[in-house]
Amino acid sequence: MYKQNIDKMGNNVNDMSLLRRIVSCFMMLCGAAVLFSCGGGTKQEEATPKAVNIAECKDASVLPPTSFAGLTRSVDQVNVAFRVSGTISRVLVKEGDRVQKGQLIAVMDDRDYRLQLNATKAEYEQIKADAERVIAMYEDGSTTAQNYDKARYGLEQITQKLSNHTNQLNDTRLVAPISGSVKRKLRESGEAVAAGLPVVELSSSDKIEIEIELPATEFMHIDEYVDFYCTFSVTGSQQFPLKVVRTDVEANANQLYKVYLQFADGKSHKGITAGMSTMVYGKRVRATDGEDIHSGDILIPATALVTEDETPHVFVLDEKENVVRMRQVKVEFINPDGTVAISQGLKVGEKVVRTGAHNLTEGEKVEIMEKASKSNVGGML
Repeated sequence: MYKQNIDKMGNNVNDMSLLRRIVSCFMMLCGAAVLFSCGGGTKQEEATPKAVNIAECKDASVLPPTSFAGLTRSVDQVNVAFRVSGTISRVLVKEGDRVQKGQLIAVMDDRDYRLQLNATKAEYEQIKADAERVIAMYEDGSTTAQNYDKARYGLEQITQKLSNHTNQLNDTRLVAPISGSVKRKLRESGEAVAAGLPVVELSSSDKIEIEIELPATEFMHIDEYVDFYCTFSVTGSQQFPLKVVRTDVEANANQLYKVYLQFADGKSHKGITAGMSTMVYGKRVRATDGEDIHSGDILIPATALVTEDETPHVFVLDEKENVVRMRQVKVEFINPDGTVAISQGLKVGEKVVRTGAHNLTEGEKVEIMEKASKSNVGGML
């Protein structure tokens, strides 16, 4: 019995020893796995560039673009009317028709004007014959100078009358003063119209201008705008430079001032016609009073600033190597719109990290995130 107990105890000891070895090996394997996992994660993290948003350094003296809703219109937009009164016989065009300069577009009943001209022609022939006889007699010395002057003035007067009645007959035919399209047909055949009453409205689609309306707060700074451009939904993101050609000097009923712009290249662009909506953007020079803005100041988002040794720094993108370089800057002032003016350390056109800068280190490789949306003009948000 004693021997059997001894054998059982030996077996238990052997089992416990084996169990300890198994547990020890398991713990060693787990530790190795944890170390391997941590080591692999560090290498992977170091190899993955950090995603950052960037902003371009802007001239602080130029404000971010201001947008205005615009509408295209024809430069040459004409209400065409007869120069004489009468009844319209025919209107030869309809809305949307293309017409050429000098093309006949409407005809008036010319009966009365033709009778008038015929009577004037007969009167002219009589007065002319009488005047020629008096002039011949004066040259022979058989009549007075008074009779000569009377005959000469009478002939000049009837000549002007004949010319006027000839023009009136010709004016019963209405021709297009410009080449373009019939925008509106205002009168129909059979209508009696007074002289100067529009019959059709023509617009030239070859010359387009853009009309915008500015509130007084913007209009008073119209001379400070250095650049205008516009975009159309039908042309995607393409920008068209504009120039101001004229402005209204009086506000309309809505207290807005109209400004008219044309394409800076002076050309017509395919697909852009009168009546299209557009967005016009204007860049205005910031008013300088010597207190804040200085020549050469750079505008960047305030989120781009990081503090290093109690001095402001930014991370500038090295586009060749796609890494960031820390650079010390001098801050002039902070704007209420979340931007800061930098007087030293940056140049216009350089790109700085605007979000995530606090997590970067010198020379770190980065990945540029998507560009700023259209509503975030200038990428300052």
